[in-house]
Amino acid sequence: MKPMLHIEDIHKDFENNGQIIQVLKGIDLQVLPGESLAVTGPSGAGKSTLLNILGTLEPPSRGTVFFNDRNVYQMDETGLNKIRNREIGFVFQFHHLLPEFNAEENTMIPALISGYSERESSEMASAILSQMGLKDRLSHRVGELSGGEQQRVAIARALIMGPQLLLADEPTGNLDKATGDDITRLLLSLNKSRDLALVIATHNMELAQQMSKQLLLVDGRFV
Repeated sequence: MKPMLHIEDIHKDFENNGQIIQVLKGIDLQVLPGESLAVTGPSGAGKSTLLNILGTLEPPSRGTVFFNDRNVYQMDETGLNKIRNREIGFVFQFHHLLPEFNAEENTMIPALISGYSERESSEMASAILSQMGLKDRLSHRVGELSGGEQQRVAIARALIMGPQLLLADEPTGNLDKATGDDITRLLLSLNKSRDLALVIATHNMELAQQMSKQLLLVDGRFV
């Protein structure tokens, strides 16, 4: 099977007070359609940085990232924005929902950005939120939702445009164990039912062990 995502020799350096800090030191990785992958490792190992590079949010210092045969960091910003909006979904430890909006309005945002009408976006959001088990919570604002419900809204927002790849950075990190287990089951269900490639950065080894592949990132390299 041909890889959906293929990265070669990824390095990422940051400058701090005149010193160069090497965060990633030559990462190679392939992700197949429908695959589930956990990236584990200690804090500061570069997990979040790697996910940002995979998701076209942050360019590498050197190396190449191919997504569906496109060298993404040779594309212009318009092309990258289309990939972020339509082909890659993001879920973060902190859900980044807008507190002044309700669940449906938060979920609609990518569809509105893509050019769908408000009515179309509302219908799309209602459908995906219902699949997330939130049919009765559409009009609830963020502060009226539990932590698990907020993360489900964040997942719905990430999936509303039907991406092929979902990147999740510590998706259970702020949740209690029971709620985190619930989110884990949801992500695995989506991975199977949608043939969705799933890449998760996590400290949660129970979550990691349920992925089809686990990779340990230490000092900027897979070991």
